Amino acid sequence: MSVSTTPRLGARPKPKRRLPVRGSGGNSIDVRLVARSIAQAVVEVLAGTRPIQQLAVSLSDDCYFSLQHRAALTREHAAKSRASQRIHLSPMVRSVRVCSISDTICEASVVVAEEQRCRALAIRLELMDDVWQVTALEIG
Repeated sequence: MSVSTTPRLGARPKPKRRLPVRGSGGNSIDVRLVARSIAQAVVEVLAGTRPIQQLAVSLSDDCYFSLQHRAALTREHAAKSRASQRIHLSPMVRSVRVCSISDTICEASVVVAEEQRCRALAIRLELMDDVWQVTALEIG
């Protein structure tokens, strides 16, 4: 048996990744950078080092109130456990993967590393009035 290194006839070419990098206004926006910055900000809100009001434009109402509730629960749990160290120390985004659903909708998976653990975030971004807004957010 021999191994052929030449491509087969009729082999399917790799599909090119299609990322919506331009809003309707024509300004160039990389969705990966938007997802990265929002994920970093979300974890900082959970850590209590960033006010949630800074994400008001970037999050839909449902996502905003859900994150606000989860941050309050995290603070409450930290106060009850009387832990001397904070739960989320120095979070850092490790990787971002973006899948384009359409020209105005993307989904991203983000891995964030903290001092003692890694967590995953799933983010759905929709282009609304030339601004990428999170319409679904899942935090692992």
